[in-house]
Amino acid sequence: MPKLPPEEIKNRLAGISGWQLADNAIKKQFKFNDFMSAIAFVNRVAAAAEAADHHPDITVNYTRVTMALSTHSASGITEKDFSLAQQIDLLGKA
Repeated sequence: MPKLPPEEIKNRLAGISGWQLADNAIKKQFKFNDFMSAIAFVNRVAAAAEAADHHPDITVNYTRVTMALSTHSASGITEKDFSLAQQIDLLGKA
């Protein structure tokens, strides 16, 4: 899958709340009430990522979870990243 041009990335980011471009990836931080809620979210994302065969970089800091998406095989951001970002947003509301 080809990586998206910078202007397309900028336009797509405008359509998804809270995601931003950083370090050749799109990133978003999610906040939860407690550690176990954060881990439950990570587990939901892990299942979706495995099903999509597209795996985010995940950082857990107690009640904060940061997701970073980039398509390593394309050396940049692709449609796969935006598709998974939308799924992650839905999972964050569950």
